[in-house]
Amino acid sequence: MTEKPLIGVERAKALHELHGWAEAKGRDAITKTYQFKSFSHAWGFMSRVALFAEKTDHHPEWFNVYGRLEVTLSTHSAGGVTEKDITLARKMDQLSAEA
Repeated sequence: MTEKPLIGVERAKALHELHGWAEAKGRDAITKTYQFKSFSHAWGFMSRVALFAEKTDHHPEWFNVYGRLEVTLSTHSAGGVTEKDITLARKMDQLSAEA
């Protein structure tokens, strides 16, 4: 079953429920920048996210410099933001609170 992009009220509601996530400029995706106190903390977070991403077969795009991690989520096969992205964003926020 193929995921369908979230649109309209459904998408706005999902994005509103996420802390610090925003629409990505120039593409159908959501984005957030996390700031950790060190590279080690950022790397540990990325490792925990990677384990979840593998289990769910849904992987983030990310860019890391020292303690800063820029994340972009989009379901490429659906051509936009789907419930898979919202689920991964929620999990990332949960894991960052534990870091």
